[in-house]
Amino acid sequence: MTNSTKIPSKILIVEDENVVALYIKASLLEAGYGFVAIVGSGEEAIESTAIYQPDLVLMDIRLGGSIDGIETARQIGEQSNVPIIFLTAHIDRDTLNRAKATDPFGYLVKPFDNQNLIITIEIALARFNAEEAIRESLRQQKIFNELRSRFVAVISHELRNPLSSILFSSELLQRCGDSVSPDRRDLYFQRIHGAVQRMNQLLNDVLIIGETEAGKLECNPMPLNLELFCQELIFEIQPEKKPNCVINFIYDLTAGLPVDFEIRLDRKLLTHILGNILSNAVKYSLNSRNVRFTVQVMAQEIYFEVEDHGIGIPEADLPSLFNDFYRASNVKAISGTGLGLSIVKQYVELHGGTIVVQSIENYGSTFKVVLPITVENISSHTS
Repeated sequence: MTNSTKIPSKILIVEDENVVALYIKASLLEAGYGFVAIVGSGEEAIESTAIYQPDLVLMDIRLGGSIDGIETARQIGEQSNVPIIFLTAHIDRDTLNRAKATDPFGYLVKPFDNQNLIITIEIALARFNAEEAIRESLRQQKIFNELRSRFVAVISHELRNPLSSILFSSELLQRCGDSVSPDRRDLYFQRIHGAVQRMNQLLNDVLIIGETEAGKLECNPMPLNLELFCQELIFEIQPEKKPNCVINFIYDLTAGLPVDFEIRLDRKLLTHILGNILSNAVKYSLNSRNVRFTVQVMAQEIYFEVEDHGIGIPEADLPSLFNDFYRASNVKAISGTGLGLSIVKQYVELHGGTIVVQSIENYGSTFKVVLPITVENISSHTS
């Protein structure tokens, strides 16, 4: 018999009459279904559901033990989302009403034949799968609505500040004209330039999120002098941030590897990965203590570690840190969109790598990124 729905491998039979239970088992096997167990009491059914997590339960209403099948179904429904089909020889109104209150996926009256059993199972599974699809769609819609609301709030807030800075500085330049000193004029132009850069970065981040959702992001490894790349990145980050917060760079080439070899990584992706983590380390180091940036090149992978002694991340925030628009609860007035680390994680995964963070609030954070090196990534230039 052909089953158009997904055939489950796990059906729990709850039946205290051995002959009926064996008949059901034979019918299931003949139709291509599997089963996890045959139990004869409500207590065993509850325990077996928790252990085996069946795809469907065939539940006799009259059971041995202290609770009947209807009460068993009610208790299972409180703990698990599993479709239940009742099997009973009793069709009185009170029993039917009690059974309906548990929202069953089927109700078979004994004696039933093999065809009715299988048809009832298939209909129950089809209904369950359809309802699950609807629930998942509603869940995704809820997530989307929440992200959209957060997106509007974040973008509005983050654009308002640089726009205000541009407006304020340009109005002063227009109003005061030649009376503004050269130093003050340069300061206003720097503010305008910085505000434009922040807005441009924000828009780039939004575009990256869109490309990710559309599956358009790609990793294109190219030859890269990793040590020089890191030094240039540090030079770009440090002067415009905090001169008192020095990034101490350590580059370690594992013993045994040739000095003259070629590392292939996606420069654009790596710039965002390391640039974001290093910028955050400097930005959140309010006490101006130094940041340690370690790169270790090994035979199979490259290990990046950025350690700061800044404000740290509350433990409750760590599981959500890489989600879109999520910011730790202790950042307060420090500007940010909550997009940076989300993009970092996606870029790391595009490289086939991993990223983890260890942090203690008020003591600092350590970000660790591991990118794999395959035979294709390293090619010796020694002759």
